[in-house]
Amino acid sequence: MISIVIITKNEGHIIGQTLAAITAISDDIVIVDSGSTDDTLRICEQYHCNLIKTGWDGYGPNKNKGIAAAKNDWILSVDADEVPDQTMISYLQQLQLTDANIAYTLKFHNYFCGKKMNHGVWGSDYHVRLFNRTHVSWNNDEVHEKLTFPQQIKIVRVKGAVQHYTVNNLHDYIEKTTRYAQSSAFKYFSKGKKAGWIKRYFSPAFTFLKHYVFRLGFLDGWEGFVVCKTFAWYTFLKYSFLHELQTNKNLNDYNNGSHAAK
Repeated sequence: MISIVIITKNEGHIIGQTLAAITAISDDIVIVDSGSTDDTLRICEQYHCNLIKTGWDGYGPNKNKGIAAAKNDWILSVDADEVPDQTMISYLQQLQLTDANIAYTLKFHNYFCGKKMNHGVWGSDYHVRLFNRTHVSWNNDEVHEKLTFPQQIKIVRVKGAVQHYTVNNLHDYIEKTTRYAQSSAFKYFSKGKKAGWIKRYFSPAFTFLKHYVFRLGFLDGWEGFVVCKTFAWYTFLKYSFLHELQTNKNLNDYNNGSHAAK
């Protein structure tokens, strides 16, 4: 009754753990891969996934490709590094999906280099990830994609949590943050948004203060400091890249694919 959609690129280090968990939920697992060069595809084939090999068109478009290829209308959208715990798996196994006007939100436990983050940027994290495709879909944003659904949709929480192993090492985290900042800047520029002095210099400082102090990121120790500081740095980069686009109006570096976040 549920189809599971995952987008991948070089996720061989974690995809096996994710697939081992979610096969208890559904036997229709759609993998949308955008050019993996590691053993991601081999692992997915071992779990008899429906493999779609494609280019990178953005998070929203690639996820919608997977939704279109799914056998069922009810879609569980997870990332390759997101592993539902046993409580959530049991809940979903017993869930009666009879009302297409309900969408389900999942709780996420986010990990930084193996440590669970309880506060700050990643402390309280819920996302709608289970929905009926006849009513709900992803928008076409390349980065920070969002689900679009009609006003009558009711949101219900799922029991349990997704273990999100989002960062393996600091080097990858910094590279990913930079790519996301570039993609976000291009997205803002395309929509006519501006990056003035306040956005470039005040917003990063406020972002760090909000998450590290007011949302108690400092309680997560060194890792909490790094996450909050990097998120503030992402904010600075995003608006700096946007200011550069506004000033130079040169999209060559972005249009040739260097802005892709994946």
